[in-house]
Amino acid sequence: MSGLFRLRVLQGLTKNVSLVARSKNLCRKIGTSSKKNVTEVTSSPEDLYPVKKNWVSWGFDTEDKRMDRHIAHLTFFVSVTVCLVLGSYYSMFLPNKNMIDWAQREAYLELRRREELGLPPVDSDYFDLSEFQLPTDEELGDTEVII
Repeated sequence: MSGLFRLRVLQGLTKNVSLVARSKNLCRKIGTSSKKNVTEVTSSPEDLYPVKKNWVSWGFDTEDKRMDRHIAHLTFFVSVTVCLVLGSYYSMFLPNKNMIDWAQREAYLELRRREELGLPPVDSDYFDLSEFQLPTDEELGDTEVII
């Protein structure tokens, strides 16, 4: 609206200008009467803001700019809300498949049992050496042993 008044001033028009909305096109009437500027505008947003011909569609509606934006915003809001927010809550409350909590609980129970019996938390001979048959030095020969 202010752009039209600036245009009027730039053109040097001194006559009164009235705007009338007709079928989604804004027409300018120039009158010679001494009445004040009269502006008639309908309440439809399409009349106030006509759809530009060179708008880039989001891909949801190629005919109506307002519906295209509405559906795009609705789709993005729902996808972010459902996928990111609710998906993260779902994954947070899934059962523990690696049994990490169970292993930690069993370790604490074993430590408590060993403390009650007066044993160290971990023996230096964790495995019974009589159960293993290690090769002798002659059998190993020149094989390098890394400890």
